[in-house]
Amino acid sequence: MKRMVVHCTVNGHVEEREVDVRRTLADFLREDLGLTGTHLGCEHGACGACTVLVDGRSVRSCLMFAPQVDGCEVRTVEGLGSEEALHPLQQAFWDKHGLQCGFCTPGFLMAAAELLQRSPHPDEAEVREALSGNLCRCTGYQNIVAAVLAAAGQDA
Repeated sequence: MKRMVVHCTVNGHVEEREVDVRRTLADFLREDLGLTGTHLGCEHGACGACTVLVDGRSVRSCLMFAPQVDGCEVRTVEGLGSEEALHPLQQAFWDKHGLQCGFCTPGFLMAAAELLQRSPHPDEAEVREALSGNLCRCTGYQNIVAAVLAAAGQDA
């Protein structure tokens, strides 16, 4: 088993861990760093539950190996806000009922965070396109879209 030391910044904290070169980013985040907000659904990159940001771009952490983030900045749902001060996206999901069981929510939040970084005032079509790679079995998506629009200051 080949191992490598990974140096990265996760949610603003510098991390250095030795990992198996075939360890997924999702397992690295969840098991090595204890950041269990990143959820594993399909483990094939189809559902989007494991979406995180790497250098500001959304990625499926189940499809990426931990050594690939060496030297990178990683942001997970835990890096969005806190219980004391929710991120505007988190607050909007709460206010607009953009979640039910919550399993898919971290992936949706991270995909939406990337969208709002590059397009602070998206229209509904842009929101739907940006979130099209994330699957939810509970909400029917309308409230998720409304939450992203609300976070962008376009209360829907």
